Amino acid sequence: MLELNHIRKDYKSGDMTVNALKDINLRFRDSEFVSILGPSGCGKTTTLNIIGGLDKYTDGDLKINGVSTKDYKDRDWDGYRNNSIGFVFQSYNLIPHQSILANVELALTLSGVSKQERRLRAKEALEKVGLGNQIHKRPNQLSGGQMQRVAIARAIVNNPDILLADEPTGALDTETSVQIMEILKEISKDRLIIMVTHNPELAKQYSTRIVRLLDGNIMDDSNPYTYEEAHKDAQAKRDKAKKEKDELKKASRKEKKAKKNKTHMSFLTALSLSFNNLMTKKTRTLLTAFAGSIGIIGIALIMSISNGVQLYIDRVQRETLASYPIQLQAETVDVSSMISTMMGQSDTDDNGSGEERDANKIYSYNILSDMLNTMVAKVTKNNLKEFKSYIESGDSDIQDYVQDIQYIYNVPINIYSSDTSKEVTQLNPNNMLSSFYGGQSMTGTDGSSNTMFSMGGTQTWTQLLGNQEVLDSQYDVVAGKWPENYNEVVLAVNENNEIDDYTLYALGLRDMDEFNKLYKAIMAGEEFETENTSYTYDEVLAKTYKLVFPTDYYKKNSDTNLWEDMSEDTDYMTNLVNNAEEIKIVGIIKPSEDAVNSSLNNNIGYTKELMEHIINKVNDSDIVKEQLANPEVDVFTGLKFKTADEPITMDDVNAYIATLPSEEAMATRAMISTMPEDQIIENFSKVLKAKENNASFEGNKTKLGVADLSSPSGIDIYATGFEAKKNIENIIKDYNKAQTDAGKEDNEISYTDYVGIIMSSVTTIINAISYVLIAFVAISLVVSSIMIGIITYISVLERTKEIGVLRSIGASKKDVSRIFNAETLIEGFVSGTLGILITLLLCIPANAIIYNVTTISNVAKLPVNGAIILIIISMVLTFIAGLVPAKMAAKKDPVVALRSE
Repeated sequence: MLELNHIRKDYKSGDMTVNALKDINLRFRDSEFVSILGPSGCGKTTTLNIIGGLDKYTDGDLKINGVSTKDYKDRDWDGYRNNSIGFVFQSYNLIPHQSILANVELALTLSGVSKQERRLRAKEALEKVGLGNQIHKRPNQLSGGQMQRVAIARAIVNNPDILLADEPTGALDTETSVQIMEILKEISKDRLIIMVTHNPELAKQYSTRIVRLLDGNIMDDSNPYTYEEAHKDAQAKRDKAKKEKDELKKASRKEKKAKKNKTHMSFLTALSLSFNNLMTKKTRTLLTAFAGSIGIIGIALIMSISNGVQLYIDRVQRETLASYPIQLQAETVDVSSMISTMMGQSDTDDNGSGEERDANKIYSYNILSDMLNTMVAKVTKNNLKEFKSYIESGDSDIQDYVQDIQYIYNVPINIYSSDTSKEVTQLNPNNMLSSFYGGQSMTGTDGSSNTMFSMGGTQTWTQLLGNQEVLDSQYDVVAGKWPENYNEVVLAVNENNEIDDYTLYALGLRDMDEFNKLYKAIMAGEEFETENTSYTYDEVLAKTYKLVFPTDYYKKNSDTNLWEDMSEDTDYMTNLVNNAEEIKIVGIIKPSEDAVNSSLNNNIGYTKELMEHIINKVNDSDIVKEQLANPEVDVFTGLKFKTADEPITMDDVNAYIATLPSEEAMATRAMISTMPEDQIIENFSKVLKAKENNASFEGNKTKLGVADLSSPSGIDIYATGFEAKKNIENIIKDYNKAQTDAGKEDNEISYTDYVGIIMSSVTTIINAISYVLIAFVAISLVVSSIMIGIITYISVLERTKEIGVLRSIGASKKDVSRIFNAETLIEGFVSGTLGILITLLLCIPANAIIYNVTTISNVAKLPVNGAIILIIISMVLTFIAGLVPAKMAAKKDPVVALRSE
């Protein structure tokens, strides 16, 4: 039962108070057709809105089934409208962007009804009003009478107790009005219908009760519902409820939950409503999305260029650091200190002396002596065996910051020409230029020639980086393939497919006789011109070399049982080279077009497996095994190794005589048999000293190329970038600190960082560029946010009536807010996606322009992750910007919203 007790409703109009309703008292039966008549402004619609929970009374009480609504909260009113009230408006108030089926389903959606049941009940309601075959049409495709039928179907679909009709026939012709009234009359048989109308004829014909209002007061009630009748009906209800008590106990949990009169709109429903609304205005939606995407386009372009520049810088760093590693040597000098000394830098005051100076005088400062002192004082030994173990143990995260770690061993790579028909020609180590420098050529730790020209890049055999990804980024394979086995190498040419003549001689591609003629002509002051040559890929790939191990030069003399150097024996060397292992060129590489730097140029590149193979072969040779088994005896002389001050003994003399041929040994023993021991030692001291030749166990190991894979003579660490290099330096510092704390100061590591000396300011420049780009991004974000906020507010103004409709069918304030939040998210997604697509298109001409200006290709490159993040940012920004408009929409008075156009 619905009961209005002393209802009063006042409106504020400026300083005046308008009394719309004055002490209204009404009771309504559960099933009757009540018409409220009266002139305009008498309070008819206000009464209807108060009964429907759209408007709140100023004073009095509205009771629903005997329960007062004075303490009702917004949530209670929402549930009441959704479950107990159905509205039929004069202007239909259908949502234009939804189909008529979706319009009818909407109230059920708020009730939490499943999709399948919702669709079934909506179809049944439309069939009741004669529109079962029109369910997929939009409201604008229907006539006025059909739209009113849809409104009635929407009102009854949730099986409400009360149907409120505000001028349901006001906009219809007579015939259609009769049809609508017949439908309402049929519905009134099992529920309460309260209709507001100006048409007394229709009221008398179809209503069971007519209430007349004038100036906010009830003037007449044709069939009042008395207290006694109401009490009797209430008792009948209680009896009926008692009988149904057992059935109610068996109700499912879901059904019980529905009785709580709570409503809720799912976010998917909110998205559907917003999406359909936006689709009805495609052009405007796209223009709005474009306007909102302007900020995103700006950000995306900046990110594209920033990302491209950063990738370029990273590549520069990676490729630069691939040529300038952090170098750790078994014995090292602090180059940084030397350079600082040479530059006259000081840790004291500006003049370096700490004393006041006369501005009119010139003073000296010591560079040469300081540099020499630094060279001597700063020579340190590194325990690389311990540090290598630390690296490989996984105790540090150094692998996260490196392109590769190369271990250097003091083992020469002896490469010979495969053609021995004329002579045996050693190609590496190559001392071809030593004649120009008085034979001062030296062999580097990797076995390559280290003349002064090596500073210009004349080392012809260089170990490749172990990081194939870096190699692929720096080089293109123009013929063949990358090495896969230890005996395979590649030839690196320059970007023009050229090789300098020095390398051609060093690789045996040009005849050394030609070089000898060139040398002689120059020495004689004559001119000598050489012709340029060319080679096919097949000719180069057919080139092979011979690998001779350092121990292969020595042969054991069966008579003396000593090892002899056979490197000057032509027949021995010819046979040795002919039977040596073969090294073959399997690929030709050149720097890729976008390579900034390359670690190889006019070189032969070999893999670390070649060095490991050489070390293993050397360590497994007979001469090395013999030397290692007798560390006190020189395998070349048979004598014990002597220290500088150790005196010669008779044991040394006898050991020496034992190395002589048998006849000579017998004669020598006979000669010294009559001599005193002191005289024998004195006579043999010069011979034995000459035999020793400063030989030592470690010296023989170096001579034979003996190395321990766990103890390198050098470690080159190739960082991935400058930040990574800093992290590597910190790891080394942490290692040194740990060794110091453990009392192992001898294990501390010092290193040389050439690129850090040369390019110490690059990081500062990069950071400055990043800060500028971030500032641009921040401005774009602010502009984009303001734009989206304005757009959302406009959408709220346009959909004001829809807000009223939603509130009338039970949508809560949160539901309304959720709809507009969903719309802002859709707008944000479309704006972000559109912005990304436009940015990708703009990157094409941008890259062309940048390339023409800088010759740097593909600078503008939007990362996938960045694009996704920007779309998410766009959605988040639009969501935040739309919070205030969405809140405004939720707070709109549903009565005022329904009146808007």
